[in-house]
Amino acid sequence: MPVTVTRTTVTTTMTTSSGLGSPTIVGSPRALTQPLGLLRLLQLVSTCVAFSLVASVGAWTGFMGNWSMFTWCFCFSVTLIILIVELCGLQTRFPLSWRNFPITFACYAALFCLSASIIYPTTYVQFMSHGRSRDHAIAATFFSCVACVAYATEVAWTRARPGEITGYMATVPGLLKVLETFVACIIFVFISSAHLYQHQPALEWCVAVYAICFILAAVAILLNLGECTNVLPIPFPSFLSGLALLSVLLYATALVLWPLYQFDEKYGGQPRRARDVSCGSRHNYYVCDWDRRLAVAILTAINLLAYVADLVYSAHLVFVKV
Repeated sequence: MPVTVTRTTVTTTMTTSSGLGSPTIVGSPRALTQPLGLLRLLQLVSTCVAFSLVASVGAWTGFMGNWSMFTWCFCFSVTLIILIVELCGLQTRFPLSWRNFPITFACYAALFCLSASIIYPTTYVQFMSHGRSRDHAIAATFFSCVACVAYATEVAWTRARPGEITGYMATVPGLLKVLETFVACIIFVFISSAHLYQHQPALEWCVAVYAICFILAAVAILLNLGECTNVLPIPFPSFLSGLALLSVLLYATALVLWPLYQFDEKYGGQPRRARDVSCGSRHNYYVCDWDRRLAVAILTAINLLAYVADLVYSAHLVFVKV
Protein backbone atom coordinates (compact mmCIF):
# COMPACT_ATOMS: atom_id res chain seq x y z
CA MET A 1 0.00 0.00 0.00
CA PRO A 2 1.72 3.22 -1.15
CA VAL A 3 1.39 5.96 1.44
CA THR A 4 2.37 9.53 2.10
CA VAL A 5 3.71 10.03 5.60
CA THR A 6 3.14 13.25 7.50
CA ARG A 7 3.37 13.96 11.20
CA THR A 8 0.02 12.35 12.00
CA THR A 9 -1.39 11.35 8.63
CA VAL A 10 -0.75 8.52 6.21
CA THR A 11 -2.37 9.19 2.84
CA THR A 12 -2.70 6.61 0.08
CA THR A 13 -1.36 7.74 -3.28
CA MET A 14 0.38 6.43 -6.37
CA THR A 15 3.66 8.39 -6.54
CA THR A 16 7.08 6.94 -5.78
CA SER A 17 10.16 8.06 -3.95
CA SER A 18 13.47 6.49 -3.06
CA GLY A 19 13.38 7.28 0.62
CA LEU A 20 16.80 8.89 0.34
CA GLY A 21 15.69 12.34 -0.65
CA SER A 22 16.47 11.89 -4.36
CA PRO A 23 14.75 10.20 -7.31
CA THR A 24 15.40 6.50 -7.86
CA ILE A 25 17.44 5.64 -10.92
CA VAL A 26 15.42 2.89 -12.59
CA GLY A 27 16.95 0.39 -15.01
CA SER A 28 20.41 1.93 -15.15
CA PRO A 29 23.89 0.69 -14.16
CA ARG A 30 24.22 4.02 -12.34
CA ALA A 31 21.89 2.57 -9.69
CA LEU A 32 24.87 0.60 -8.39
CA THR A 33 26.98 3.73 -8.01
CA GLN A 34 24.41 5.51 -5.85
CA PRO A 35 24.80 5.30 -2.03
CA LEU A 36 22.05 2.68 -1.73
CA GLY A 37 23.53 0.62 -4.57
CA LEU A 38 26.98 0.70 -3.00
CA LEU A 39 25.48 -0.31 0.33
CA ARG A 40 23.82 -3.32 -1.27
CA LEU A 41 27.11 -4.28 -2.89
CA LEU A 42 28.64 -4.23 0.61
CA GLN A 43 25.83 -6.49 1.82
CA LEU A 44 26.43 -8.85 -1.08
CA VAL A 45 30.19 -9.06 -0.52
CA SER A 46 30.05 -9.40 3.27
CA THR A 47 27.49 -12.22 3.25
CA CYS A 48 29.37 -13.97 0.43
CA VAL A 49 32.66 -13.77 2.34
CA ALA A 50 30.98 -14.97 5.55
CA PHE A 51 29.55 -18.20 4.13
CA SER A 52 32.60 -18.78 1.90
CA LEU A 53 34.96 -18.65 4.91
CA VAL A 54 32.82 -21.10 6.85
CA ALA A 55 32.24 -23.43 3.89
CA SER A 56 35.94 -23.57 3.02
CA VAL A 57 36.75 -25.28 6.34
CA GLY A 58 33.40 -26.99 6.96
CA ALA A 59 32.86 -25.02 10.20
CA TRP A 60 29.07 -25.17 10.27
CA THR A 61 28.14 -28.52 11.85
CA GLY A 62 25.04 -28.74 14.04
CA PHE A 63 21.80 -26.76 14.18
CA MET A 64 23.39 -23.43 15.15
CA GLY A 65 26.00 -23.69 12.41
CA ASN A 66 23.33 -24.63 9.89
CA TRP A 67 21.22 -21.65 10.92
CA SER A 68 24.12 -19.26 10.45
CA MET A 69 25.04 -20.72 7.07
CA PHE A 70 21.41 -20.52 5.92
CA THR A 71 21.24 -16.89 7.05
CA TRP A 72 24.29 -15.81 5.07
CA CYS A 73 23.33 -17.78 1.95
CA PHE A 74 19.72 -16.56 2.03
CA CYS A 75 20.69 -12.91 2.50
CA PHE A 76 23.30 -13.15 -0.26
CA SER A 77 20.82 -14.70 -2.70
CA VAL A 78 18.00 -12.20 -2.15
CA THR A 79 20.40 -9.24 -2.20
CA LEU A 80 21.73 -10.48 -5.53
CA ILE A 81 18.17 -10.68 -6.89
CA ILE A 82 17.46 -7.10 -5.73
CA LEU A 83 20.62 -5.83 -7.40
CA ILE A 84 19.76 -7.60 -10.66
CA VAL A 85 16.23 -6.17 -10.63
CA GLU A 86 17.58 -2.67 -9.97
CA LEU A 87 20.27 -3.02 -12.63
CA CYS A 88 17.89 -4.29 -15.31
CA GLY A 89 14.97 -2.04 -14.40
CA LEU A 90 12.60 -4.95 -13.76
CA GLN A 91 10.79 -3.38 -10.81
CA THR A 92 7.45 -3.20 -12.64
CA ARG A 93 7.69 -6.90 -13.59
CA PHE A 94 8.65 -8.04 -10.11
CA PRO A 95 5.77 -10.11 -8.62
CA LEU A 96 5.85 -8.20 -5.30
CA SER A 97 5.46 -4.51 -4.50
CA TRP A 98 8.82 -2.83 -5.04
CA ARG A 99 7.85 -0.04 -2.64
CA ASN A 100 7.64 -2.60 0.16
CA PHE A 101 9.83 -5.57 -0.72
CA PRO A 102 13.40 -4.16 -0.47
CA ILE A 103 12.97 -2.54 2.95
CA THR A 104 11.04 -5.56 4.25
CA PHE A 105 13.88 -7.85 3.22
CA ALA A 106 16.52 -5.45 4.57
CA CYS A 107 14.83 -5.43 7.96
CA TYR A 108 14.58 -9.23 8.03
CA ALA A 109 18.19 -9.55 6.83
CA ALA A 110 19.44 -7.21 9.57
CA LEU A 111 17.68 -9.34 12.19
CA PHE A 112 18.86 -12.60 10.63
CA CYS A 113 22.48 -11.45 10.47
CA LEU A 114 22.25 -10.08 14.01
CA SER A 115 21.07 -13.46 15.27
CA ALA A 116 23.83 -15.26 13.35
CA SER A 117 26.45 -12.82 14.66
CA ILE A 118 25.39 -13.68 18.21
CA ILE A 119 24.50 -17.38 17.94
CA TYR A 120 27.44 -18.54 15.82
CA PRO A 121 30.28 -17.32 18.07
CA THR A 122 28.55 -18.11 21.38
CA THR A 123 27.30 -21.61 20.56
CA TYR A 124 29.88 -22.73 17.99
CA VAL A 125 33.10 -20.75 17.68
CA GLN A 126 33.97 -20.76 21.39
CA PHE A 127 34.00 -24.57 21.40
CA MET A 128 36.41 -24.82 18.48
CA SER A 129 40.08 -25.55 19.06
CA HIS A 130 42.65 -22.96 17.95
CA GLY A 131 43.66 -23.27 14.34
CA ARG A 132 42.74 -22.42 10.78
CA SER A 133 39.09 -23.42 11.12
CA ARG A 134 38.59 -21.24 14.19
CA ASP A 135 40.29 -18.28 12.49
CA HIS A 136 37.96 -18.61 9.50
CA ALA A 137 34.95 -18.83 11.83
CA ILE A 138 36.00 -15.67 13.67
CA ALA A 139 36.49 -13.83 10.37
CA ALA A 140 33.05 -15.02 9.21
CA THR A 141 31.54 -13.61 12.40
CA PHE A 142 33.16 -10.26 11.67
CA PHE A 143 31.73 -10.12 8.15
CA SER A 144 28.34 -11.19 9.51
CA CYS A 145 28.45 -8.15 11.80
CA VAL A 146 29.37 -5.96 8.81
CA ALA A 147 26.39 -7.33 6.89
CA CYS A 148 24.09 -6.68 9.87
CA VAL A 149 25.20 -3.06 10.05
CA ALA A 150 24.83 -2.66 6.27
CA TYR A 151 21.27 -4.00 6.26
CA ALA A 152 20.35 -1.90 9.30
CA THR A 153 21.76 1.16 7.52
CA GLU A 154 19.56 0.48 4.51
CA VAL A 155 16.52 0.32 6.77
CA ALA A 156 17.50 3.63 8.38
CA TRP A 157 18.04 5.23 4.96
CA THR A 158 14.85 4.01 3.28
CA ARG A 159 12.33 4.11 6.12
CA ALA A 160 9.44 6.55 5.81
CA ARG A 161 9.95 10.16 6.87
CA PRO A 162 7.42 13.01 7.18
CA GLY A 163 6.39 14.28 3.75
CA GLU A 164 7.73 11.30 1.79
CA ILE A 165 5.66 9.01 -0.39
CA THR A 166 6.49 5.39 0.28
CA GLY A 167 5.11 1.92 1.04
CA TYR A 168 3.48 0.89 4.31
CA MET A 169 6.35 -1.47 5.16
CA ALA A 170 8.71 1.53 5.32
CA THR A 171 6.68 3.05 8.16
CA VAL A 172 7.30 2.29 11.82
CA PRO A 173 4.25 -0.01 12.12
CA GLY A 174 5.39 -1.89 9.01
CA LEU A 175 8.90 -2.39 10.39
CA LEU A 176 7.43 -3.46 13.71
CA LYS A 177 5.48 -6.16 11.86
CA VAL A 178 8.80 -7.54 10.63
CA LEU A 179 10.22 -7.54 14.16
CA GLU A 180 7.10 -9.23 15.54
CA THR A 181 7.20 -12.08 13.02
CA PHE A 182 10.95 -12.55 13.41
CA VAL A 183 10.73 -12.78 17.22
CA ALA A 184 7.83 -15.24 16.85
CA CYS A 185 9.98 -17.42 14.59
CA ILE A 186 12.74 -17.48 17.22
CA ILE A 187 10.13 -18.44 19.83
CA PHE A 188 9.01 -21.33 17.61
CA VAL A 189 12.61 -22.54 17.43
CA PHE A 190 12.90 -22.60 21.22
CA ILE A 191 9.57 -24.42 21.70
CA SER A 192 10.27 -26.96 18.96
CA SER A 193 10.42 -29.63 21.70
CA ALA A 194 6.76 -30.35 22.46
CA HIS A 195 7.43 -31.57 26.01
CA LEU A 196 8.05 -27.96 27.04
CA TYR A 197 4.36 -27.12 26.85
CA GLN A 198 2.21 -30.21 26.25
CA HIS A 199 1.75 -31.04 29.95
CA GLN A 200 -0.26 -27.86 30.69
CA PRO A 201 -3.29 -26.40 28.84
CA ALA A 202 -2.14 -22.90 29.87
CA LEU A 203 1.18 -23.42 28.09
CA GLU A 204 -0.59 -24.80 25.03
CA TRP A 205 -2.63 -21.59 25.04
CA CYS A 206 0.62 -19.60 24.97
CA VAL A 207 1.80 -21.56 21.94
CA ALA A 208 -1.56 -20.87 20.27
CA VAL A 209 -1.08 -17.15 21.01
CA TYR A 210 2.35 -17.15 19.38
CA ALA A 211 0.96 -18.91 16.30
CA ILE A 212 -2.17 -16.75 15.93
CA CYS A 213 -0.32 -13.45 16.27
CA PHE A 214 2.41 -14.62 13.90
CA ILE A 215 -0.13 -15.60 11.24
CA LEU A 216 -2.00 -12.30 11.52
CA ALA A 217 1.18 -10.22 11.28
CA ALA A 218 2.42 -12.34 8.37
CA VAL A 219 -0.90 -11.82 6.56
CA ALA A 220 -0.55 -8.05 6.99
CA ILE A 221 2.96 -8.18 5.52
CA LEU A 222 1.93 -10.40 2.60
CA LEU A 223 -1.07 -8.20 1.78
CA ASN A 224 1.27 -5.22 1.48
CA LEU A 225 3.91 -7.08 -0.50
CA GLY A 226 1.25 -8.37 -2.89
CA GLU A 227 -0.60 -5.02 -2.97
CA CYS A 228 -3.79 -6.87 -2.03
CA THR A 229 -4.93 -4.70 0.85
CA ASN A 230 -8.22 -3.98 -0.93
CA VAL A 231 -9.36 -7.63 -0.75
CA LEU A 232 -10.26 -7.31 2.95
CA PRO A 233 -13.93 -6.84 3.84
CA ILE A 234 -12.92 -3.99 6.18
CA PRO A 235 -10.62 -1.00 5.62
CA PHE A 236 -6.99 -2.04 5.89
CA PRO A 237 -6.17 0.59 8.57
CA SER A 238 -8.97 -0.79 10.72
CA PHE A 239 -7.58 -4.29 10.21
CA LEU A 240 -4.14 -3.13 11.34
CA SER A 241 -5.46 -1.40 14.46
CA GLY A 242 -7.60 -4.39 15.38
CA LEU A 243 -4.70 -6.75 14.77
CA ALA A 244 -2.40 -4.74 17.03
CA LEU A 245 -4.98 -4.50 19.82
CA LEU A 246 -5.81 -8.21 19.67
CA SER A 247 -2.13 -9.15 19.67
CA VAL A 248 -1.44 -6.96 22.70
CA LEU A 249 -4.24 -8.64 24.65
CA LEU A 250 -3.16 -12.15 23.64
CA TYR A 251 0.52 -11.57 24.35
CA ALA A 252 -0.36 -10.06 27.74
CA THR A 253 -1.95 -13.39 28.74
CA ALA A 254 1.08 -15.31 27.45
CA LEU A 255 3.46 -13.05 29.38
CA VAL A 256 1.64 -13.98 32.58
CA LEU A 257 0.96 -17.66 31.94
CA TRP A 258 4.28 -18.79 30.43
CA PRO A 259 6.58 -17.76 33.33
CA LEU A 260 3.95 -18.78 35.90
CA TYR A 261 3.62 -22.35 34.65
CA GLN A 262 7.29 -22.74 33.73
CA PHE A 263 9.00 -21.33 36.83
CA ASP A 264 6.48 -21.52 39.71
CA GLU A 265 6.58 -24.81 41.62
CA LYS A 266 2.90 -24.44 42.57
CA TYR A 267 2.02 -24.93 38.91
CA GLY A 268 4.59 -27.61 38.14
CA GLY A 269 7.34 -25.22 37.06
CA GLN A 270 11.09 -25.35 37.65
CA PRO A 271 12.29 -22.17 39.40
CA ARG A 272 16.00 -23.03 39.46
CA ARG A 273 18.24 -23.89 36.54
CA ALA A 274 20.40 -26.19 38.70
CA ARG A 275 17.44 -28.55 39.19
CA ASP A 276 17.07 -29.12 35.45
CA VAL A 277 19.00 -32.29 34.63
CA SER A 278 19.25 -31.25 30.98
CA CYS A 279 21.38 -28.28 32.09
CA GLY A 280 23.84 -30.39 34.06
CA SER A 281 26.46 -30.64 31.33
CA ARG A 282 27.70 -27.90 29.04
CA HIS A 283 27.52 -29.11 25.47
CA ASN A 284 28.06 -27.18 22.28
CA TYR A 285 25.21 -26.76 19.80
CA TYR A 286 22.70 -27.51 22.59
CA VAL A 287 20.38 -25.29 24.62
CA CYS A 288 18.93 -26.97 27.71
CA ASP A 289 15.22 -26.94 28.52
CA TRP A 290 15.38 -24.38 31.34
CA ASP A 291 17.29 -21.94 29.12
CA ARG A 292 14.70 -22.46 26.37
CA ARG A 293 11.89 -21.64 28.79
CA LEU A 294 13.68 -18.49 29.95
CA ALA A 295 14.41 -17.41 26.39
CA VAL A 296 10.73 -17.78 25.43
CA ALA A 297 9.70 -15.71 28.46
CA ILE A 298 12.10 -12.92 27.48
CA LEU A 299 11.08 -13.01 23.83
CA THR A 300 7.42 -12.91 24.83
CA ALA A 301 8.07 -9.68 26.74
CA ILE A 302 9.98 -8.24 23.78
CA ASN A 303 7.18 -9.03 21.35
CA LEU A 304 4.56 -7.60 23.72
CA LEU A 305 6.50 -4.32 23.78
CA ALA A 306 6.70 -4.42 19.97
CA TYR A 307 2.94 -4.92 19.69
CA VAL A 308 2.27 -2.12 22.19
CA ALA A 309 4.46 0.23 20.14
CA ASP A 310 2.67 -0.97 17.00
CA LEU A 311 -0.69 -0.17 18.58
CA VAL A 312 0.46 3.28 19.69
CA TYR A 313 1.84 4.19 16.26
CA SER A 314 -1.23 2.81 14.49
CA ALA A 315 -3.48 4.87 16.76
CA HIS A 316 -1.59 8.05 15.80
CA LEU A 317 -1.76 7.39 12.08
CA VAL A 318 -4.80 8.55 10.12
CA PHE A 319 -5.30 6.90 6.71
CA VAL A 320 -7.01 9.13 4.12
CA LYS A 321 -7.83 7.65 0.71
CA VAL A 322 -7.31 9.77 -2.38
